[in-house]
Amino acid sequence: ENIRTIRPLRDGVIADFYAAEQMIRGMVKMVSSKSHWFSPSLRMVIGIPSGSTEVEIRAVRDSSEHAGGRDVYMIYEPMAAAIGIGLDVQAPEGNMIVDIGGGTTEIAVISLGGIVSNNSIRVAGDDLTNDIQEYTAELIKINVGSALTELDNPPEDYVVHGPNRMTALPMEVPISYQEIAHCIEKSISKIEAAVLNALEHTPPELYADIVRNGIWLAGGGALLRGLDKRLTDKIGIPFHIAEDPLHAVAKGTGVALKNIDQFSFLIR
Repeated sequence: ENIRTIRPLRDGVIADFYAAEQMIRGMVKMVSSKSHWFSPSLRMVIGIPSGSTEVEIRAVRDSSEHAGGRDVYMIYEPMAAAIGIGLDVQAPEGNMIVDIGGGTTEIAVISLGGIVSNNSIRVAGDDLTNDIQEYTAELIKINVGSALTELDNPPEDYVVHGPNRMTALPMEVPISYQEIAHCIEKSISKIEAAVLNALEHTPPELYADIVRNGIWLAGGGALLRGLDKRLTDKIGIPFHIAEDPLHAVAKGTGVALKNIDQFSFLIR
């Protein structure tokens, strides 16, 4: 009864300032095992949604500084994801990345170390979970989540256990990936529309690069079965899933931290 669940972040931005600060402090303790007489002065690079407002950026900076950050830098998450999956973001060609996180989907065209066009929508993994929350949402998403109703290698039905609301007796209900595909159809369609919108605002010379290179999917949402095929069929450009999409933003942020002088696009 004395335990309360808190979400420091919601929709990709800080929802609870104090909780966010404590979360950062906890992470700092995890990576710093040495004991210090004084609080260490830290250099931090933090990933933020590309659609963040000045107020939201300020909140992230304040939380980080309160948690011991001396030099605090920001990097937009699609840029971090691109670095994390090994793309040459400084190259004079266009690359497009779609980062489907928990709170936001970040879509960006990157060239010469900058974001040429971007689209950030607050439709992402949390919304997909909410779409199917009447079920045991997270386990179902992992076991039978699918963006297509027809898969070459379909997973087995997932069995949900729970009480019958009418009789209160225990029962089992098998859930198929086709049912989940229908549940999340609306949210997936919004992501498709956002990708198309970003492509519409891409300069023609970079558009040709994207058609040639394909579009990269990162973030936990990239693990949704059949999503790459669905987007490829819908948009007509090949979609590639990053090797480790779940950790792409974190890895890219780490690379930026280690090589901070090379990345002029970091927000100070």
